[in-house]
Amino acid sequence: MTSTGISQKELDEYTSGLQEIGEQAVWSLSSCKPGFGIKQLRDNSTDTYWQSDGTQPHLVNIQFRRKTTINCIAIYADFKSDESYTPNKVSIRAGNNFHDLQEIETREIGEPCGWICIDLKNSNASTLRTFMLQVAALSNHQNGRDTHMRQIKVFGKRKEQFSVTKMPTFTSKEFSVFSSVR
Repeated sequence: MTSTGISQKELDEYTSGLQEIGEQAVWSLSSCKPGFGIKQLRDNSTDTYWQSDGTQPHLVNIQFRRKTTINCIAIYADFKSDESYTPNKVSIRAGNNFHDLQEIETREIGEPCGWICIDLKNSNASTLRTFMLQVAALSNHQNGRDTHMRQIKVFGKRKEQFSVTKMPTFTSKEFSVFSSVR
């Protein structure tokens, strides 16, 4: 399946009902040029980017402190700006740690200009729960060596907002013991 990318508005519609949970994770990279690292990858600006500096595959590691439900991941890429630095084939892997990662999705990317959304399911086709995600840029357009990824966002279900309901007012002596919560 080839992807070309969607706009920010389309991403917002696609992920309505979800929340971005990337800030709950610890992020690391296989390599980066100075000044083009995690900070640029996560700064919410599509004008900045992570640039790898090493051999392929180029890796983005996303480790959560607890097992986390993940619905989808979105990667922003721009072929017109990045040309041979643009990823052509991306692999998403999941597991408990670096040693048991399994590939759950591979995506060939056309000449993207926008967000590439990848729904994540486990091997049973149910919602993915994992401690770790890894995004691997397996190859680039025009056989480029290093890669640019402008943004990566990870989406999970919104936490339910619990509301405190008003306690009923009891008038009888028998029920007045239930008028407060300890």
